Formats: sequence, C-alpha cells, structure tokens
Amino acid sequence: MKRDKRPIVAIIYDFDGTLSPGNMQEFGFIQSVGFSPMEFWEESNRIASGQDASDVLSYMKQMFDAAKASGVKLRRESFREFGSRIELFEGVREWFGMVNAYGKSKGVIIEHYINSSGLVEMIEGSDIAKEFKKIFACSFMYDSNGDAIWPAVAVDYTGKTQFIFKINKGILSVADAVLVNESWADDRKRIPFSNMIYIGDGETDVPCMKIVKMFGGHSIATFNPENRDKEKTAVKLFRQKRVNFMAPADYRKEAPLYGIVTKIIDKIRSDSDLQNLGETR
Repeated sequence: MKRDKRPIVAIIYDFDGTLSPGNMQEFGFIQSVGFSPMEFWEESNRIASGQDASDVLSYMKQMFDAAKASGVKLRRESFREFGSRIELFEGVREWFGMVNAYGKSKGVIIEHYINSSGLVEMIEGSDIAKEFKKIFACSFMYDSNGDAIWPAVAVDYTGKTQFIFKINKGILSVADAVLVNESWADDRKRIPFSNMIYIGDGETDVPCMKIVKMFGGHSIATFNPENRDKEKTAVKLFRQKRVNFMAPADYRKEAPLYGIVTKIIDKIRSDSDLQNLGETR
C-alpha cells in the first residue's frame, strides 16, 4: 500500500479564554452550588495557598466540596449538561469546518486537539466536542454508582507539555507513561513539531507555546478583544518572543486568526513538498 504523504497538521487549543470567553465552571456549575464566580475562585485560591497545593487540584476539590454541601450530584452526565451551556467566541462553531475544508483543498490533513486545565467531562458536553481527535484535560474517577470520587487527571501549566509530546508521537492514552518517554527516530513520529499550531490565551500556555515554537512549529496568543488585561498578556507574550503571532479570539473567516492559520497551513504544505523533492532519488 502506498504511504499517504499528505502532511498532518495538529491545531492544539487551550479552552478557557481561548475558545470560550470564561472559565467553563462559570456557565452554570458554580451558580448551582450557591457561589458567585468570584467567591468560588477566591475559595479555591485560599485552599491552594493555605495547603501550598496545586491550583488545579484545589479547584477540583472546591468543586467536589461545594457540590457535596449543596446536594448537587457530580456525575459525568451532570458535567456534560453544564458543558452544554458553555459560551463560545464568535465563529468557533463554524471554525473547524472552514479550516478542515481549507486543509483539504491544500492536500493537508487537519486534526484538532484540546490541551486544557478545564474538565474533559464538561468539554464533552459542549457543542464542539465532536471536532477534536482527543481532549486532553482534567477529569474525575467515578464509583459504581457513577458519582465522582477522586481526581483522575489534573493538568497544570507544566502538565500540559506532556500532551504535546504525545501528539508528536501519536499517543492518545492519558495513562501512558512509557512510550511518551521513549526515544523515537524522527521519521517514526506521527506529527512533527513543525506541523503544530498551538493556540492559547494565557501564561499557563507558555511552556507549550515555547516548546512548539522552539521546535519549528507556530504558537498564537489569542485574547478576548473586550478584555484589556487579556490583550496586554498577549502583547507581552508576543514581545517576549514566546509566541509567533497574536490575534483576537475571533474565529470568523474574515478575522485575522483565520488568515494566520491558513498561511501557516500553506507553509507546512510547501515545506512538505520540498522535503518530498529532496527524498526523490
């Protein structure tokens, strides 16, 4: 069988602040347990600072404790219901079809991934869950009754980097800690870093942005155009050369982000063609 020489492009997204204008817990869950978003995050931060703990594990504990105190069942289907209420930035729902079609027109395979400190279960309930080859994010373990009992995965800013290497090697198992750490020849790796586009909005994305950029891929800092502080963060990341580009989190075809991503796809296609020419005997 002839090997498919079409390049694969991995577009890797943070979620909160990148595809959605807020933290996913703020679209129904926090209100259901009797907190305002400010109160919830203040308590989560208090747990983290008081225990010198991970802020991700602290927010997961705060979700668990607040739900128990208010009688809200933490079940997978409940998380998905909350996830169905997540608001998305302008154009996000149409984005994937547009980019996939553009990639197809250029002879490029497009794959979309989530790399987030949010919750898998909530993202699975969102309108766009079906668009992703894999959702790497935090999650809970469940007992035989279907109730959440313990964190299964907690993804902080450095934890996110492992998933970049898993995408590079084509490993989709979160549990794997063997293959991801093995040394592989470059031609065995499924998606080279140079074929990655990382899109994120904040400083928790910096390690991933730097890795992708350092190894020849492209990182894009997005920002909510209605949030001046988010724009300042994107400008800072761009000026510090931690990212290649910055753009508003507007996913419509006429917005700058689409133009940046499609030009990167063009470059990856051209680089692949040149490499194939160089391998011709």
